[in-house]
Amino acid sequence: MPGQGASCASILPRMKTVLLLIAAASIAGCGVEMAGTAATAGSIKKRELEQGQKTMKDAQQRIDASMQQVQARQRDDSTQE
Repeated sequence: MPGQGASCASILPRMKTVLLLIAAASIAGCGVEMAGTAATAGSIKKRELEQGQKTMKDAQQRIDASMQQVQARQRDDSTQE
């Protein structure tokens, strides 16, 4: 039976190597998933920023139009007096 002990001793380092490779692959998989999640979050933030800028531009255009109406009314009122 001493031959069996020798074969187990030679298998153990191989098993450790296999387990180490599996663990490394698992950790690498998590990194890829996290990078994908970060990219998705960045894309969402970019869209939010673009929407905010568009909203601000639209609001500024409405304010400008309102100011022009007020100025036109003031001119009309001053010419009627």
